[in-house]
Parts: sequence; structure tokens; C-alpha cells
Amino acid sequence: MNYKVLVLSLFAMYMLASCATPQDVVYFQDAGQYKIYKNVEPYEVFIHQDDLLSIMVNSKETEVALPFNMPMVNYYVGGETYGQQRLLGYLVDKEGNIDFPVLGKLHVEGLSRNELRDLVKKRLIDEGQLKEPIISVNFLNFKVSVQGEVNRPGSFNITGERITLLEALSMAGDLTIYGRRDRVAVIREAQGKRTILYHDLTSTEVFNSPCYFLQQNDIVYVEPNKRKIQQSDINQNNSASVWLAVVSVIITSASLIINLSK
Repeated sequence: MNYKVLVLSLFAMYMLASCATPQDVVYFQDAGQYKIYKNVEPYEVFIHQDDLLSIMVNSKETEVALPFNMPMVNYYVGGETYGQQRLLGYLVDKEGNIDFPVLGKLHVEGLSRNELRDLVKKRLIDEGQLKEPIISVNFLNFKVSVQGEVNRPGSFNITGERITLLEALSMAGDLTIYGRRDRVAVIREAQGKRTILYHDLTSTEVFNSPCYFLQQNDIVYVEPNKRKIQQSDINQNNSASVWLAVVSVIITSASLIINLSK
């Protein structure tokens, strides 16, 4: 009779160990009901190397502003037009510069979108090119990548210039049941340096992270939990002998239970 209890106890412990607990999957576990958190600090995206920028110049005198605007171009794939016409942007080179019509080389790395807008406007006015120019600056290649234990990993184009870590994870279909909520990395490259910052989504401290708002070309990586790693190990050793051993243990346990119950 003791053997029967032992086998059933071991089986129950295995089933409990294989089940996920709320602590494994619930976000913001330390959040209090109706608790007020401080506002998020003002956020701006800054221009980096390899950014592709759209800079549009408008004026009351439309023809005078034309030389300062890039043309619309078609994209060709296999000799056929791909998609609609798109604006040809300014690519920020390794020195952080762009070559702007008439004004020549401009150093833009480290500037915000609004700071670049003000710089171009001032140069056009000071050099007598335009009297009352209207400048708009946008990012053409703002994207982030989400990898690891999410339902839809991939790269995502951002239409605006503001996206949070949580929004990026939502775009990727949220974490799978095998993703570690307490260890989500943001990998960022800026000024020739690569930084990796880990986040615990079970804590509200994630809102205070310097990487809560993502920058262009950030990579979000969700680590697998122990169950996923163990499952991977089993799959890598997916041989007939392993499965025969598992089946043998199950049959032996079942036989023991039946014999003890007689």
C-alpha cells in the first residue's frame, strides 16, 4: 500500500511542477489597486547613423521651394514596379551627416526631429534662400525587431516616432507561455556602442527604464524559461531509446498501481 501512495504522490508532484503559476505569467504583480504612478518623462527620438530622413520644404512660392525637396521614386523588383511611389530620403552617413540641396553637408546625428527642422529653417532664412519656409522632418526607416519567445517574431515598421516596449511586444503577439516575463532584453546600438538592458515585466519598475520607449533599430529579445529549455533538450535527444524508456516507466508505474490495488 505504501508503494501505491508513493507512486501517486510522485505523479501528483510531476503534474504540479509542470503547471504554470500566476507568478510566471502575470504582469505588474506589484501594482496596487487605484495606485497613481508618476507621469512618464518627456521622450524624443534622436537621429542616428543609417537613419533615413524625409525633409520636406514648403513655401508660399512653391517653385522656389522645389530645389530643396527630394523627388518621388518607384521601387523595382525583378523589373517590375513594386508598390507605390515613395519619397527618396536622406541617409545619415557614418559621420552623422546628410547632403542637403543647396545648403550642402549638414551634421544631423544626435539632433531630434524638431531640432533638425529648426536648423534647416534657420539656414534657409539666414542664407536668403526662402523667406518663410515651412519644414517637416520624419523618419522613413523607423523599425524595431522582436525576437525570442513571442507569438509573431519579426521586424515592425513604426509609422510615428514613439513606441513603448509593451507596444512592441503587443505587435509581436505577446509572449508565449514559455517566455520569461522577468528577463526581457532591449539591445540598442548608439554612437558605436551596444548596450543590453533587461526588464522584469512582472514589476512596475519597467516604466522607469531608459529603454521603455524604444529607439529606431532596437532589438527586443525574450528569453525562454526552464520548461522551454527542457523541452528543447528532449527534442534534441528525440531518439527511439529515449521514448522507449519513457513508455517503459509509464507501463511499469501503471502495472504497479494495478497490482497494489488488487
